[in-house]
Amino acid sequence: MSADLSGGTSEIVVIKCGGSGALDVARLCEDVAELNAVGQKVVLVHGGSAEMHRLAEQLGVRLRHLTAPDGVVTRYTDAATLDILTLALAGRVKPALVSALDRHDVLAVGLTGLDAGLLRARRKKAVRAVVDGRLTVVRDDRSGRIVEVNAALLLGLLSAGVVPVVSPPALAEDGEPVNTNADRAAAAIAVALRARSLVFLTGAPGVLTDPADPASVLDTYRLPQAGEPAPAWVVGGMTIKLVAAREALLAGVPQVWITDGGAAHPLKVVSGDGPGTRVTLPEAPPTRPSP
Repeated sequence: MSADLSGGTSEIVVIKCGGSGALDVARLCEDVAELNAVGQKVVLVHGGSAEMHRLAEQLGVRLRHLTAPDGVVTRYTDAATLDILTLALAGRVKPALVSALDRHDVLAVGLTGLDAGLLRARRKKAVRAVVDGRLTVVRDDRSGRIVEVNAALLLGLLSAGVVPVVSPPALAEDGEPVNTNADRAAAAIAVALRARSLVFLTGAPGVLTDPADPASVLDTYRLPQAGEPAPAWVVGGMTIKLVAAREALLAGVPQVWITDGGAAHPLKVVSGDGPGTRVTLPEAPPTRPSP
């Protein structure tokens, strides 16, 4: 029996599925098919960290991460890592997702940010990172921040009834590929398409106040005010998801959800009645009365 995922018609939902290996692809594709059946238009953005690690081990490439002073963890991307990322995402993860969608009668096309200039990024000239307790400036990182999304390409595919399946890398100013965080890519795509909902599928049931206890999941997580630190229990990959959620919400995306990619129906949150955490902007600070 399929779940009722309705909640409107002809609206765009951007879904980011994580690369941790916790995703139930068959259930995800079943829910995407159901959303299509009720008139929702879906864009699927994916990472692939589990597949990257498998491929890197096979090829003898060491993968590393950078931790920013604010605690946000990103992947360090040298030339070898960029090759691993491209091969793993475009050569393994993406074909598996597209073929799984086809088995659920969903027309899908796989794209990287390089295709038709789908994702354009500004390469980071220097990245500040904490290494062995010391602040270090990394200058050889081949990553970037998305500055433009080819929304017309995605809208054309959506209008034809096709689900775009999108991943990094992106195109930098010099036409060379750069890595870009897939969570933030999903947020940028949701903003460019004026999506109704952005859903992050992860290996947890939502935002947890105790990362070791799934029962500590929050129904709603209100982001801290700008400049305020996140709670101490926001750790690991959740930090960048909440950064991406803030970017999407500030740019006008009405709904952002974080939920379990392995749930029986992970996209039920789109209709507002599924498990998961809804992320909201902080309350406006009180204004002082006029003298």
